[in-house]
Amino acid sequence: MVTVTLFGVFLLLVLLGAPVAICLGVSSLVVLEYLPKTPNITLLAKSAVMGGNSFPLVAIPLFVLAGEIMQRGGLSSRIVGAAYNLVGHFKAGLAYVNVLASMFFAAISGSSPATVAAIGSNMIPEMERVGYKRPFSAAITAAAGITGVMIPPSIPLIIYGVTANQSIGKLFLAGVIPGLLFGLGFMLVAKLNVNKNLFPASRATKRMEDAISSIDESAPKGWRQHSMWALIVPVIILGGIYGGIFTPTEAAGVAVVYALVISLYIYRDLKIGDLSSVFLKAGLTSATVLVMVVMAASFGRLLTLERVPVEVANMITSVSENPLIVLMLINIMLLIVGMFMETIASIIILTPILLPIVQTMGVDPIHFGIIMTVNLAIGFCTPPLGANLFVATGVANVSLEDLVKSITPFLFAMLVMLMMVTFIPQLSLVLPSILL
Repeated sequence: MVTVTLFGVFLLLVLLGAPVAICLGVSSLVVLEYLPKTPNITLLAKSAVMGGNSFPLVAIPLFVLAGEIMQRGGLSSRIVGAAYNLVGHFKAGLAYVNVLASMFFAAISGSSPATVAAIGSNMIPEMERVGYKRPFSAAITAAAGITGVMIPPSIPLIIYGVTANQSIGKLFLAGVIPGLLFGLGFMLVAKLNVNKNLFPASRATKRMEDAISSIDESAPKGWRQHSMWALIVPVIILGGIYGGIFTPTEAAGVAVVYALVISLYIYRDLKIGDLSSVFLKAGLTSATVLVMVVMAASFGRLLTLERVPVEVANMITSVSENPLIVLMLINIMLLIVGMFMETIASIIILTPILLPIVQTMGVDPIHFGIIMTVNLAIGFCTPPLGANLFVATGVANVSLEDLVKSITPFLFAMLVMLMMVTFIPQLSLVLPSILL
């Protein structure tokens, strides 16, 4: 009865459009207050306090703030320029630039929608001017944005590390190769689809020549405008963490200070007067995430008391005890959940349920963290939730229907790469095992 009421109230509130944090808190409150033989309502307060009392969680608002400062401070445009210098002159060059710039920005922001917004605002108009069809430009931007939750620093990986009590440093390393794999996969899809998404050759060639000339002429000149200042951010963050200089949480603080210095005094695209709006936006985003974490603590505690993880484990293992089949079933479940529920909420709710199941079958918790994150990241590009799709439609001014058609080849590639990440654990575990 408790479990049915808990999930029933939660789903009802979700369907009514309430924020996920409110859904979690209210459903827990209803169960504790109105159902007999449940713990005292003080469990809600105690669980919430314990859920929020975590030093690694401090990294979330700091990384969010650092990403917002860098986006407003001109770092995203410099990253696009650096990516262009590397791969812009190949056929399908600007498509490659889009993916590579998204991967660079992912190593700064840790957020998928933020990556789409920052890179899309720079790349989609440029790709259209070269001759790419706008829905294709928006599709590759939305797809490449999911590398933002794989390549460190990743906010979902921080949430998983806190929820599963796993090393965030190891999770950051584990996400590097899957993130690179997805980036290369998107470039391959772009190469295979470039001809049918460009204008006829003569027109496209002329537009490409014009675009190359325009980018070269408008590229920032001088040491103060050099893209090096933007690209060095992930080196500082990851080098400091794995060099033992500071923890991931302290690295987030360093990233904020560095972003402020570069944006205010080197690039000078960010003004002192802009800081209030930057802090406000970062604060709202951080508050949304942290309230969700706190409310999910009591929700998860009730699930544990009702032995829901044990029942789910028994249900899954009753189908098969083969680890490969169990992982496939979990993948299907996570893909469906990712279509309807926000990534961070899904990780908080499902990790205590699914992690014990896979651990009994010998799956490494670090590897499972990457599996879960990749599955839910695909949800950024699938309706009805599809946060990346809605950001891309807004940036590119295209219809959702056209965007979904154009992103379909990328979705098939995502599923192939998901299977590789799931069934080749070395992709996730080789770097942590070597470097740590």
